[in-house]
Amino acid sequence: MQTERTRLEHDLLGEREVPCDALYGVHTLRAVENFPISGIAISQYGGLVRALAEVKRAAVQANAELGLIDGERTLAIEAACREIIDGKHHEHFVVDVIQGGAGTSSNMNVNEVIANRALEILGAERGDYHRLHPNEHVNIGQSTNDVYPSAIKLALQFYIDDLLGAMAYLRETFEAKAAEFCGVLKMGRTQLQDAVPMTLGQEFSAYAVMLQEDEARLAEARLLLLEINLGATAIGTGITAHPDYAAAACHHLRRNTGYAFLTAGNLFEATQDCGAFVQVSGVLKRIAVKLSKTCNDLRLLSSGPRCGFGEIQLPPMQAGSSIMPGKVNPVIPEVVNQIAFEVIGNDLTVTLAAEGGQLQLNAFEPIIAFSLFKSIQHLAAGCKTLADRCVRGIVANIDQLRASVERSIGVVTALNPYIGYANATQIAREALETGAPVYDLVLSRGLLSKADLDRILDPLALTVPENQPRSYLLTPEIPVSCEPNEGVETLVKTVSDKA
Repeated sequence: MQTERTRLEHDLLGEREVPCDALYGVHTLRAVENFPISGIAISQYGGLVRALAEVKRAAVQANAELGLIDGERTLAIEAACREIIDGKHHEHFVVDVIQGGAGTSSNMNVNEVIANRALEILGAERGDYHRLHPNEHVNIGQSTNDVYPSAIKLALQFYIDDLLGAMAYLRETFEAKAAEFCGVLKMGRTQLQDAVPMTLGQEFSAYAVMLQEDEARLAEARLLLLEINLGATAIGTGITAHPDYAAAACHHLRRNTGYAFLTAGNLFEATQDCGAFVQVSGVLKRIAVKLSKTCNDLRLLSSGPRCGFGEIQLPPMQAGSSIMPGKVNPVIPEVVNQIAFEVIGNDLTVTLAAEGGQLQLNAFEPIIAFSLFKSIQHLAAGCKTLADRCVRGIVANIDQLRASVERSIGVVTALNPYIGYANATQIAREALETGAPVYDLVLSRGLLSKADLDRILDPLALTVPENQPRSYLLTPEIPVSCEPNEGVETLVKTVSDKA
């Protein structure tokens, strides 16, 4: 029965009119009404929609191979799946990302869209489920409880690919800056107090290495997502599925996607355990924490411009105040800080949702998926934005950096092995009280000759221990034959002239 604008469908709760132009059906319609929660439909996460279609495609291929579905329906279902994988029909995935039912609404949304599109391919009308049914044909040998988590793991592979690419891009940007600043001498700080000299290049190389380490940790964690429970059906027994279905479906999913999926050794454990999601979320939190720390440093080092550290200049992106003329704020690091705060909160959500599972199923995988997708997408966007709109345009304030080294008493640390800790302490105290340069005080007391002082306080000697290579603290991609730039050479001359 069909009117001009709707078609009549029914489920166990009764009959409902579904819009004629909708590829989804009655189950999806009820889900839209039941879960007006975030206002964000699963269509906004194209990776998840694509992953659901990939799982359904592998499933129908396996079932056809096992003789459980005829060739005509198989070809129609496969064709519908391929269209969705290619980005078509995503507007019909309308259920909210936050939903009850452990993902059943998402599974039925994809079942109904595939079924109705397959019906069109067969020349039938939408809703003609006697010809091809969402459950009886698209969902053969499956349950939401194995389809949905398997699709989430595939979608995460897609999104992690993007994040790893964005992290590598940001890392390479920091590496380029580390090479550019490799001869720019400055004072290092611990607990916000003057410590010992270093180069700005070494400071930036640390940010690159921090990212490099986290790329490796994320690449390790994603491997846990390759173990799937497809074929477990409801709880792990594989009820309603052919005995060979799990292996066949996993084979087709692996072949179709290029990801090395494998069937879990224990399907009961794999159906109820969300440990892999917790592990990935923890790595995302680690990335966020370290990225936020880096942004804190950039904001601090660029603070001022005249009444703060003022060691670097961030590229100006927009006017910073509606009341203070000329003010420019570090808006790009600030937005990345906020992404980090969100990711840390999302990790707590994933942790609580994973812990909240009971017995043979975790009903809270929708919020786990939503939290992970947000974290990954926002981190990827943050990395690209930070690289393009901040790090790439950073300029070193060489005069300010040089002056801070000249004023600092931190260089006295380098003299410890030559004049002793007690003498060094007295020199540091007198320099702090009088403002006299450490260099002058050491010479006036006859503790070291001018030649020895020049050798000990040489910029390279100050920043690279004698037993370390010139590439100390630099990543392999950064040139190791880096000579002091004009700023350092000027400092050497200034120190020498004072003698």
